Amino acid sequence: MTAVRPERDSSGVPYDEQYASYGEPGAFEEPGAFEAAVDHLADPLTDPLPGQQGQQGQQGQHPSPWFRSGPAEPEPAPATAPPPPPEPEQPQEQEWYDPEGYARDWYGAQEPTYEQLYGAYAPQRQAQPQPQPPVDDETVGLRTSDTRRIAEPEPEPGPEPAPERPTEGRAARRKAAKKGPARTASTSTASAGSAAPLSRVEARRAERARKPSAGAVASRGIGELFITVGVLMLLFVTYQLWWTNIRAHQQANGAASDLQEKWAKGKGKPGAFEPGQGFALLHIPRLDVVVPIAEGIDKSKVLDRGMVGHYNEGGTKTPMPDAKQGNFAVAGHRNTHGEPFRYINQLEPGDPIIVETQDKYFVYKMASILPQTQPSNTSVIGPVPPGSGFTKPGRYITLTTCTPEFTSKYRMIVWGKMVEERARSKGKPSALVN
Repeated sequence: MTAVRPERDSSGVPYDEQYASYGEPGAFEEPGAFEAAVDHLADPLTDPLPGQQGQQGQQGQHPSPWFRSGPAEPEPAPATAPPPPPEPEQPQEQEWYDPEGYARDWYGAQEPTYEQLYGAYAPQRQAQPQPQPPVDDETVGLRTSDTRRIAEPEPEPGPEPAPERPTEGRAARRKAAKKGPARTASTSTASAGSAAPLSRVEARRAERARKPSAGAVASRGIGELFITVGVLMLLFVTYQLWWTNIRAHQQANGAASDLQEKWAKGKGKPGAFEPGQGFALLHIPRLDVVVPIAEGIDKSKVLDRGMVGHYNEGGTKTPMPDAKQGNFAVAGHRNTHGEPFRYINQLEPGDPIIVETQDKYFVYKMASILPQTQPSNTSVIGPVPPGSGFTKPGRYITLTTCTPEFTSKYRMIVWGKMVEERARSKGKPSALVN
């Protein structure tokens, strides 16, 4: 164990001999001895600056050992003391405070750094690359899964999913792929929920599951077909109920204008007329109807053009209005194609029905109506129609049309009796004037 106070210092000189010059113990007890000894010491707080050392030395003050440029000069020993042994050479002290020396004295010598050794000539050391973990499919899948989990919001808490089954081999996956779409759906759902990359087999199964089945394709085609048929039917109904009326009115008005121009020029005398040729105008004031009368009941040439047709063929041939006796019978549409007879069911007994020709006006009064009869009943246009109320031959008019509305299952019949024959030179009859 090291002694608290060694008997010798590093120089090997005993302490008693080194401090023998200070006198015997008790020498400082003399008056003024202690103050003289203290004044003899150098005070570092009052030491002069390095440039003031010489001036203060000239003034008789001791220079501070803190600013010595060389080895400290030993102070003269008292005359009575023997000369001290020569001190070992000390390293030259620095002129000012040295931080490196201070650190060396307190912490010991330190190993110089790389920059201290080489300074500005030290080559630039590059950062060593950090080792990267090996990249494989599993690592990429885990990174992708973690990224998706961070980007996607966390799902709401719910029932815990069923534990996943262990990874199967290639043969097991092939067998599972042949089982059907049930496992495909579950596999795709599980893959979507876990946000993990799909294997090649699972991706193929998911792609097949996204494709519609044959039944779905067939039902889709049937639905599209029904929609197309419905649109076509809607267009057809619009054509029948709206466009045919507009077109028929245009054609009927044109035919009536042409007929009046011919009458003004002296053409269109009563006689034989060709099928489809107009020869008269029918006026029904109560229904606000003015429509041309053409020869024949052909649909394309007469009825569908918005005109009224005269029965003139075979067993349905009827006389003209100027005949002395007979039943003048005409037919017209109740719906579509101008529908001139749509509201003839609203006629009442006594309502006027007027036939205008080039020379005369033939005025009839509505007599009776037959709401419904078979299309094959041709007796309704006979000389004395049964059910009309007429008992003997006379000058009659018969209007026929289809019923119920928008069908051609039955026929509706309206009869009238002539009450006046008026020449055009006498002016219009009162029924047309009022």
